[in-house]
Amino acid sequence: MRNGMHTDRERCVRAVQSKDARFDGWFFTAVLTTRIYCRPSCPVVPPKPENMTFYPSAAACQQAGFRACKRCRPDTSPGSPAWNERADLVARAMRLIADGVVDREGVPGLAARLGYSTRQIERQLQTELGAGPLALARAQRAQTARLLIETTALPMAEIAFASGFSSIRAFNDTVREVFALSPSELRSRLPRNTVIAPGVLSLRLPFRAPLNPDNLFGHLAATAVPGVEEWRDGAYRRTLRLPYGHGIVALTPRTDHIACRLTLSDLRDLPVAISRCRRMLDLDADPVAVDDQLRTDPLLAPLVDKAPGRRVPGTVDEAEFAVRAVLGQQVSTAAARTHAARLVTAHGEQVEDPEGGLTHLFPSPEALGALDPESLAMPRTRRATFTGLVRQLADGTLHLGVESDWEESRARLLALPGFGPWTVEVIAMRALGDPDAFLPTDLGIRRAARELGLPSTPAALTASAEAWRPWRAYAVQYLWATDSHPINFLPV
Repeated sequence: MRNGMHTDRERCVRAVQSKDARFDGWFFTAVLTTRIYCRPSCPVVPPKPENMTFYPSAAACQQAGFRACKRCRPDTSPGSPAWNERADLVARAMRLIADGVVDREGVPGLAARLGYSTRQIERQLQTELGAGPLALARAQRAQTARLLIETTALPMAEIAFASGFSSIRAFNDTVREVFALSPSELRSRLPRNTVIAPGVLSLRLPFRAPLNPDNLFGHLAATAVPGVEEWRDGAYRRTLRLPYGHGIVALTPRTDHIACRLTLSDLRDLPVAISRCRRMLDLDADPVAVDDQLRTDPLLAPLVDKAPGRRVPGTVDEAEFAVRAVLGQQVSTAAARTHAARLVTAHGEQVEDPEGGLTHLFPSPEALGALDPESLAMPRTRRATFTGLVRQLADGTLHLGVESDWEESRARLLALPGFGPWTVEVIAMRALGDPDAFLPTDLGIRRAARELGLPSTPAALTASAEAWRPWRAYAVQYLWATDSHPINFLPV
């Protein structure tokens, strides 16, 4: 792993001199002579090695007095894969900061969610990232402000508020300090032919190449719940339940980015919406590291070489995914969609879609907890599983948010009636984001393994898959891709 890579000076210098985009987001290069910081792949002539110093985060660069490069825009690098690969305190804190918790609840709120003192969290973040939670949240606010300045016609006062700044002065000072340009100067740099659609934010979500969009968008389209999700004109569209309101997003795969169109009822939700879309599409993954590890298995290597860069589809709402996993137990994908669509129509909140097609937010656990179990068209045992899950999600006994400890969440899920290893692992993979989640009892996985010459019994396959760790969830994607049959959620 490349955790702490910024301390390996020789490697960092080589990456900068070769303009290696694979390392964008892993570390940042600060130039002592110009006081500017860049991503490793910056297109300008690399500075002399003696003028380079390296930091683990944009926030650390900003805190040390460096300004963002206007050419390579390091603040728009893909996020560090470390935060999605790990479940320790720092990784969970970073996922919460990306989800806007510091802006909404302050550092005490961040600490309360993680079960540590504010001092412990500040110390660990400072040690690993060179910046505390306030500085990290400030860097995110600056990036949000830049996005709104460049993609909307909003007045600067509204942008300051939507970005999370407490005052216009703090907004102006931060933008000028981070980007070496005033907010109005940033907007004036836009091409004259830039068209800004009222109420719609058009963004580019970066990723590390390669990216194979087939499994990502194919799976999302195949399992889309009518009213909440749809595939239209080459884009995956869905509604979003957000802290301050709701949104609708359209995501379209492009050669070097994901085109993202967002409509939000409250602009303060912009950073959260971006963060959740990135997690759903696994855009902060390091596909080179993943694929290199999986290629060490000669039986798996041909699948990786055929279509490298597969991602693990995630979710924008962990509770929603857990409910849908239960609805899909022992039924086909079509039946699972039908069950979910009925719940959406009966219990989801209605929203207006300017483009038509989407009608509801997926029902909240609280709404689902109030329904009559007898109204569910499913076997009695699965009704008990459903009601047990939504009850614990609604009262907070079970929490599956970005701050969740993966092993603790697994244990809590396994203790629920009707939850077996398959259901728990698919939630760990798709909702919790554990890159090493594994499904050895899945019928499609066992069939693919047998065809490749791998062991097909769960115990033997698990033993063989030790060589794929810590990326077994990605191996699952490659194995699933060999199966032309419809997706079936059979094991429990």
